[in-house]
Amino acid sequence: MKYSTVIFDLDGTLIDTLEDLKNSVNYTLSLRGFPERTYDEVKSFVGNGIAKLVSRALPEGTDEKTFEECLAVFHRHYLEHSLDLTAPYEGICGAVALLKESGVKTAVVTNKTEDAAIKIVKRFFGDSIDVIIGQAEGLAPKPAPDGVFEAMKKLGSSPSDCIYVGDSEVDCATARNAGLPVIGC
Repeated sequence: MKYSTVIFDLDGTLIDTLEDLKNSVNYTLSLRGFPERTYDEVKSFVGNGIAKLVSRALPEGTDEKTFEECLAVFHRHYLEHSLDLTAPYEGICGAVALLKESGVKTAVVTNKTEDAAIKIVKRFFGDSIDVIIGQAEGLAPKPAPDGVFEAMKKLGSSPSDCIYVGDSEVDCATARNAGLPVIGC
């Protein structure tokens, strides 16, 4: 079966963002005097959105007010530094360009905030990605299928046209919840 639409996850699938995420986590933690996190710790915290990342990085028992303040600091810092060390995986830009040249519709659906997702996708993929769906108010984060459904709607695609590509259990659950086949990478 040939698919006319490919919906990608972003972090860990198209691009490697872990160093920039780790640096923003540690910047946020350092402002509060909290212990910093290692690369491997941050890697284990990602996949469920920025709020979960920050929550997991904070010391256990952190109060809600401190969490909200840290989340705001992280968001500002990450938006400013999201392209410091982030880069696409080898061969990905060419693969996405080839899909575009072949007439395949493409989308990114990510738990990253929409403003950061747009900035990163535009920087590395230009107009090769047709639709970018990031976390926004009123949109349930993955593994809820809401972002996938929104991307399909914007692309004019049906589930039978689509395949989902991701790198995590959250991505597999997202594809399953949307009724799509998935390619794990």
